[in-house]
Amino acid sequence: MTQLNNLDAELVQELGDFPEDDLDVVFTPKECRTLQPSLPEEGVELDPHVRDCVQTYIREWLIVNRKNQGSSETCGFKKTGSRRDFHKTLQKQTFESETLDCNESSSQAGPRTLKVLCDVSGRSTLTSYDFDLRSLQPDPRLDRLLQQVSAEDFERQNEEARRTNRQAELFALYPSVDEEDAVEIRPLPECPKEHLGNRILVKLQTLKFEIEIEPLFASIALYDVKERKKISENFHCDLNSDQFKGFLRAHTPVIDPSSQARAAIFSVTYPSSDIYLVIKIEKVLQQGEIGDCAEPYMVIKESDGGKSKEKVEKLKIQAESFCQRLGKYRMPFAWAPISLTSFFNVSTLDREIADMETMVGKGSVGERRTLSQSRRLSEKSLNLEDNYMGSNFKTIPMTVNSFFKQEGDRLSDEDLLKFLADYKRSSSLQRRVKSIPGLLRLEISPAPEVVNSCCLTPELLPVKPLPENRTRPHKEILEFPIKEVYVPHTVYRNLLYVYPQRLNFANRMASARNITIKTQFMCGEDANSAMPVIFGKSSGPEFLQEVYTAITYHNKSPDFYEEVKIKLPAKLTVNHHLLFTFYHISCHQKQGTSVEGILGYSWLPILFNERLQTGPYCLPVALEKLPPNYSMHSPEKVPLQNPPIKWAEGHKGVFNIEVQAVSSVHTQDNHLEKFFTLCHSLESQVTFPIRVLDHKITEANLEHELKLSIICLNSSRLEPLVLFLHQILDKLFQLSIQPMVIAGQTANFSQFAFESVVSIANSLHNSKDLSKDQHGRNCLLASYVYYVFRLPDVQREVSKSAGGSNHPDPRYHTYGRTSAAAVNSKLLQARVMSSSNPDIAGMHTSPDEEVKHIMSSKHFHEELALQMVVSTGMVRESVFKYAWFFFELLVKSMAQYVHNMDKRDNFRRTRFSDRFKDDITTIVNVVTSEIAALLVKPQKENDQAEKINISLAFFLYDLLSLMDRGFVFNLIKHYCNQLSAKLNNLPTLISMRLEFLRILCSHEHYLNLNLFFMAPDNAPASPNPSISSQNSSSCSSFQDQKIASMFDLTPDYRQQHFLTGLLFTELAAALDAEGEGISKVQRKAISAIHGLLSSHDLDPRCSKPEVKVKVAALYLPLIGIIMDALPQLYDFTVSDVRGGKGRPNSSDEEQEGGSPINQSVALAIAGNQFNPLKMSGVTLPYKQYNVLNPDTTRNLMICFLWIMKNAEQSLIRKWIADLPSMQLNRILDLLFICVSCFEYKGKQNSDKVSTQVLQKSRDVKARLEEALLRGEGARGEMIRRCKPAGNDRFPGLNENLRWRKEQTHWRQANEKLDKTKAELDQEALINGNLATEANLIILDMQENIIQASSALDCKDSLLGGVLRVLVNSLSCDQSTTYLTHCFATLRALIARFGDLLFEEEVEQCADLCQRVLHHCSSSILITRSQACATLYLLMRFSFGATSNFARVKMQVTMSLASLVGKASDFNEEYLRKSLRTILAYAEEDTAMQATPFPAQVEELLCNLNSILSDTVKMREFQEDPEMLMDLMYRIAKGYQTSPDLRLTWLQNMAEKHSKKKCYTEAAMCLVHAAALVAEYLSMLEDHCYLPVGSVSFQNISSNVLEESAVSDDILSPDEDGVCSGRYFTESGLVGLLEQAAELFSTGGLYETVNEVYKLVIPILEAHRDFRKLTSTHDKLQKAFDNIISKGHKRMFGTYFRVGFYGSKFGDLDEMEFVYKEPAITKLPEISHRLEGFYGQCFGANFVEVIKDSTPVDKTKLDPQKAYIQITFVEPYFDEYEMKDRVTYFEKNFNLRRFMYTTPFTLEGRPRGELNEQYRRNTILTTMHAFPYIKTRIKVIQKEEFVLTPIEVAIEDMKKKTLELAVAVNQEPPDAKMLQMVLQGSVGATVNQGPLEVAQVFLAEIPADPKLYRHHNKLRLCFKEFIMRCGEAVEKNKRLITSDQREYQQELKKNYNKLKENLRPMIERKIPELYKPIFRVQSEKRNSFHRSSFRKCESQLSQGT
Repeated sequence: MTQLNNLDAELVQELGDFPEDDLDVVFTPKECRTLQPSLPEEGVELDPHVRDCVQTYIREWLIVNRKNQGSSETCGFKKTGSRRDFHKTLQKQTFESETLDCNESSSQAGPRTLKVLCDVSGRSTLTSYDFDLRSLQPDPRLDRLLQQVSAEDFERQNEEARRTNRQAELFALYPSVDEEDAVEIRPLPECPKEHLGNRILVKLQTLKFEIEIEPLFASIALYDVKERKKISENFHCDLNSDQFKGFLRAHTPVIDPSSQARAAIFSVTYPSSDIYLVIKIEKVLQQGEIGDCAEPYMVIKESDGGKSKEKVEKLKIQAESFCQRLGKYRMPFAWAPISLTSFFNVSTLDREIADMETMVGKGSVGERRTLSQSRRLSEKSLNLEDNYMGSNFKTIPMTVNSFFKQEGDRLSDEDLLKFLADYKRSSSLQRRVKSIPGLLRLEISPAPEVVNSCCLTPELLPVKPLPENRTRPHKEILEFPIKEVYVPHTVYRNLLYVYPQRLNFANRMASARNITIKTQFMCGEDANSAMPVIFGKSSGPEFLQEVYTAITYHNKSPDFYEEVKIKLPAKLTVNHHLLFTFYHISCHQKQGTSVEGILGYSWLPILFNERLQTGPYCLPVALEKLPPNYSMHSPEKVPLQNPPIKWAEGHKGVFNIEVQAVSSVHTQDNHLEKFFTLCHSLESQVTFPIRVLDHKITEANLEHELKLSIICLNSSRLEPLVLFLHQILDKLFQLSIQPMVIAGQTANFSQFAFESVVSIANSLHNSKDLSKDQHGRNCLLASYVYYVFRLPDVQREVSKSAGGSNHPDPRYHTYGRTSAAAVNSKLLQARVMSSSNPDIAGMHTSPDEEVKHIMSSKHFHEELALQMVVSTGMVRESVFKYAWFFFELLVKSMAQYVHNMDKRDNFRRTRFSDRFKDDITTIVNVVTSEIAALLVKPQKENDQAEKINISLAFFLYDLLSLMDRGFVFNLIKHYCNQLSAKLNNLPTLISMRLEFLRILCSHEHYLNLNLFFMAPDNAPASPNPSISSQNSSSCSSFQDQKIASMFDLTPDYRQQHFLTGLLFTELAAALDAEGEGISKVQRKAISAIHGLLSSHDLDPRCSKPEVKVKVAALYLPLIGIIMDALPQLYDFTVSDVRGGKGRPNSSDEEQEGGSPINQSVALAIAGNQFNPLKMSGVTLPYKQYNVLNPDTTRNLMICFLWIMKNAEQSLIRKWIADLPSMQLNRILDLLFICVSCFEYKGKQNSDKVSTQVLQKSRDVKARLEEALLRGEGARGEMIRRCKPAGNDRFPGLNENLRWRKEQTHWRQANEKLDKTKAELDQEALINGNLATEANLIILDMQENIIQASSALDCKDSLLGGVLRVLVNSLSCDQSTTYLTHCFATLRALIARFGDLLFEEEVEQCADLCQRVLHHCSSSILITRSQACATLYLLMRFSFGATSNFARVKMQVTMSLASLVGKASDFNEEYLRKSLRTILAYAEEDTAMQATPFPAQVEELLCNLNSILSDTVKMREFQEDPEMLMDLMYRIAKGYQTSPDLRLTWLQNMAEKHSKKKCYTEAAMCLVHAAALVAEYLSMLEDHCYLPVGSVSFQNISSNVLEESAVSDDILSPDEDGVCSGRYFTESGLVGLLEQAAELFSTGGLYETVNEVYKLVIPILEAHRDFRKLTSTHDKLQKAFDNIISKGHKRMFGTYFRVGFYGSKFGDLDEMEFVYKEPAITKLPEISHRLEGFYGQCFGANFVEVIKDSTPVDKTKLDPQKAYIQITFVEPYFDEYEMKDRVTYFEKNFNLRRFMYTTPFTLEGRPRGELNEQYRRNTILTTMHAFPYIKTRIKVIQKEEFVLTPIEVAIEDMKKKTLELAVAVNQEPPDAKMLQMVLQGSVGATVNQGPLEVAQVFLAEIPADPKLYRHHNKLRLCFKEFIMRCGEAVEKNKRLITSDQREYQQELKKNYNKLKENLRPMIERKIPELYKPIFRVQSEKRNSFHRSSFRKCESQLSQGT
């Protein structure tokens, strides 16, 4: 260890000692979309407000970065996105499960031949084998296997091999922790930028009508029908040919390129199905109504030629003349709507609108939105394809084939919207709107993010990038959103839209007919002061001085639809106004008249009370020239003039217009206007009084008004507040620290400004319309603090004497330092005074000094902290509620302060004033108590507390980089103590502290803070001053400390490693706690540690092994915590005992879910390996812990493995050597769980293995860029701050929780769809490597344990534990890499501890044999050769002690038997190869040749080979379940002399039955197995509580006696190797019986459950195992309850006799079986099944089912065919048996005899008249009683009885009478049933009814005396029958309702009739039968014996 200490100095360099300073203040240029930023026109002196706005829009972002932050984040490890290719560096691991040969697909087409099972009972299965092993080629052997090498060398070689080629970073392979827990990610706020909605590109291509005679002009705009609103500005487009453009040359002085655009990009923020694109077409003004001008277009077709052509030419000449004369005037012509429904995918619209709202701001308040969701606006709008547009929306070409003619009286936008609404309803307008045929071609597509041709903004600024080739530009069209868009302004925009709407000159003189309005924007009153600020239309200049509206012919009150777009000057004065001039245009050309005649004027001043005028106006019109200075007043309020002005309509308003502004400098909100005006009045030279809105403010009341306006800020509407948020907050922060003197008085705005900021923060957070991130932070505020906020620029008063020029700090000049220099806002005329509370000053000095003192020390961070401390009431509540905002402001201002003061060289302790530190301490304490107070309240407040808690953690996290660390540590300590003191709810408390610590630990210098306090000057003061930071180096002196204490959480440790200590304390507390919700907390705790380790593992600073050793040393106490938590771990190894599988979790069947660690493991932990029964009643006092779920357990286990992998190995060995054995066993148990925990689940299952591996394995940073930033240039820079260590938990990306069942199903479904094959492969690759690496670490640990313990003397107890883990790992699916190392370790173990292994660990040895054998059948050569070598060594070393080899032989044989029975993927071909290889080893092993060993090996291999032959047979019968069971049964029988093997096969059978849901049969197999064990135990020891061999099992089943065939001469229990399995013990017996009981219970045989437990209970009582007795009696109670509750409703089996006939069946020919089928199986079902199955074997044409049950005559059958006869049979009991079989269960259990009946007549027909109807009853006896260990049993005896017709009649009458008796006595009575039976007995129409029977048989006395008795018997039957009928009729009378009276009378009548008819027959007796008894002579008695109810050959012969 000494060399480690010398490394310290270098390591500190490695990890980067605390740098001088972490913080870096960066000015990042703002990204500008346009080539030049949008700025006001040059050379104008701007208002302070406009100047401020422009300054805000163009200045750089100020971002505070952490210098080292990038490095510790895992992303450092994957800096360049290399993580994405990480999987390419991995080696593909080979897994058996994935290499199973494809050629095994055994499905052959065509009919299969049935494999015939020949009777093998004659041969002894063990010795026969029909396959010569020597004919095979052995696999290559391992060289050096048989050389003698010392154990030490062997182990050393193994270790070297294991250490090569290992994966360095374990966590790179492991899926990241659920991001739900990753609180330490502070999402990077969205960079503020201009809002763009969904952008669609519309390209106009051609516009043509039937005739082409004149130029036409198109304009398009979007309308929303539902909102009744125009939602975009107009786009003007000229599609005319050059010829027609020439018509207008005189009127177009210049054509600017920007006016030639034919493509427009529209933006839609709120897409809906109600949006229409409207195209309006105008033409040059000409004489005539619109209809007249449009008529030629409707009637003439140019294509007609002839006359049409002449007409067209004529029209063209006419048009040209109009163009020359009236070319600058337009008239409306036509329009067409295009619905955009199909583009804004309607089906998903609802969701999208909701999304869109969260984007633009809406979104519910409390939800934790993940980063990917809070991708707002700007991104979403840019990629329509995946968001809003239908997925099929690429480019859609559109054609419009007809246009609606414009109606002169319906031109306004309201009319248009009505038309559109009609159109939407019926998709065509009413008939009266004429349509004009034409053709407009256009293309609509989503606008690409980067438009590849020149693109202009609405202000005509070119957008970046500008292409080289100048094509026609695209224009971006400004959107007028239907609802507010909450995105702060970031660009200068100042546009005014003027809409002339309506003019009413109806009462004017005749001259006013063709009216147009000229609109101008004037900066003075003379004619040439019209400004060129009006945007031009198509094919003309960019800017105009005037525009004319379109003219409606001869309309005195026209509507207008013109849109005049004006670029407002930045500086507006009172002289600016809009001037409207009204003209009449004469269309006729009269000599000497001008075209225009002036009708009047109107105007609108732009400013009113120095505020922009917008909204609707109705203006009067002056009819004469306007007087001077008119523009100073509004037209309604012009003072009286001389001469007076002449007004139209007597000064009434006759002209309607609307004015709208889209401006980022005019706030259009009174509160904001007032606030900004007053602020600027403080800053610049103004003359008082100043006017604000409509009142004047003097200097005296300025302070009061300003305070008022600050308070009222929050009353403004939310939209303007958000739009100007950046300017408002900047101003408020400036006011809060600006010293002011107003009118000679000091003014203090600090508190008001602070409160206003708080209330704004409150409104923004509470607004439903604004989005928040997952920490509940308002996105607008977050991005303000992150990008925009900078220290207010305070203008200090300059003392006149100094005369120093007062230059502002140049750092704040931005934007090329040009015109913006003037933009700096300074507070000039201000005098000084503290705005904070003057009483706070510490020393009393003269006021002047104090002023100076305060002034000089006035810093924003101090002021802010002070205001937070002194706030009260509601303000205080909000401050703490939204503490994050104020904390981030504090941190950013402190960082700038440190940066500016160049204090970085000072010690941190002296950077900040003590007063400030006190304030911070107060704030932290107050926030902590606030959190505690909230947590006591109801749940809703808990979320709030959680958010505040997280904010506080981030604050302290940031302070660690700014302030003295000792100071911050003290704050942390206070926080933890304070919370503990106030909270009593443990889970909540731990949860809070955990999230808090998790954030702190994610600090990039976390390792330095914990590991190395080296240099004294910058070491943080440890919170406990008594410990010098010097001795804190974690590994400094192992010699002094006891090594063991390094693995425990000691007080010393906590003081030296403060944060880690705290974290571990929380983890330990969480694991130890109980209570509601604790498991969530445990998950949090573990994922925090996991996140930390993961970040170290992937941190490039820790990549050197020596650094990792140091880091791992820091985490050693975690090992102690994990060991204590062992009982709480989820147990992945739950063994499926029901199948009696040898080892938990055999790889051959997928385990379903696991369970908490079971009792036996818990006991094993206590050092007692397996058998709980041996404890004889002593159980451990285990606390009932809360069990962790699988995910959490895995996360904890991976941490355990990481530490074990990276810690100093020699240190671990020393530690192990000192551990008590109980602790060692715990470690082994941990390893055992680890093995199953990291088992490879295979590719096909990869959705079960956490699918995050894939995400994890990519560079998360790169993903952030893709997802959030779409790779935008400079912003990539800002990403770096995203988050401290452990960055690979990224919210919102495919999380998958493997075992959290309730959450998995949908996730998996979603994910499965998304994954490509490549991704699945990659994932499987990473999972394979994880499984391999985890298992290798476990193997390393086991080697450590073996080496450490072999030095001591505790081998024996440990060996078992180590073996258990190894065997478990072999039973999982493992890679060849791991198996190679594992087998090497095993061989070392065998070589070293051979004798121990064979003597002590018998059970483990058996398991080992089975696992190794399993791998001997592997298809992979490497695995196979390794397994063979291991198995051979096992035999060879066991041969040393003679007794042992016998046992190993037995175990190998049994293992093979059980493998063969169970494993479906088992391949005998490979196994044979392995046997051959082992044989080769034996032959080549020179050292052993002299011994009998090779011969014994060969004998063993022969036996194994014969077992394999049986297997091959089993394979053949895989399809035929009955045959397969027969075969297994036969194999088991073959092992009658070998109890172990018989037991194995019985268990194999049980397993097969269970799979087929034959639970009763499975249970019987286990009962037989238990009887076998009982036989053996009773020979061994004679305990009274044990069953006496198989006899004791008779009550369960009479078949069990066959297990007693094992006699002493065959079996001597002392012979070693026999009966050595784990089942041949008392606990084994109990285990078998308990499983049997479970299965009986599942199968519904509850009575048997009782019998089984009768055998178990005495054993449990003898062991005093009261816990088990409790559960046993509990199960018994359930069984009895079931018997009572289910009663007759229980279903038992249905039985069928199946006979096979035909040589095709081979051995089965002429055999009969009784088949047991599930209850309620109908005959057709079994018939269909068997016919189908054998049809597949022989071909459907060759199989026939015999439908009747008559005896089969073989001679009549077709020899080519196979015949099956199936008959339904019922259990048959003799009368005496019925006395014992009372219950329904007894009548269905232990059945050996079955009966079926066959009707026949002597002629051969099955049915005939009553007097000729015979019946044959056949009784079958089976070989064994049902239920048995198989479902079909052979018939061994068949008896038949024939009933004569009269006997048939007697049987039938008895049956009928019984039915009546049952119906009458039923309780409760069932009227329907009774009536049914009665109807069948006395009904008049009953065919072959009782009456007919009587008439046939009783009408006269028979001639044959033999029949007397039968006659008499039948007569008595009738007597009873008629009596029962009477009872039934009476009973029915009592049951019927009134409406059934008639029916009852009818019944009664029929009954009486029947009775009358029968009476003579019933009363007639046969006299001979009633002679006196004493006269009977003895020989006459013979007639009695000759009763025909026995086998009567004579009748039989007649019958046949």
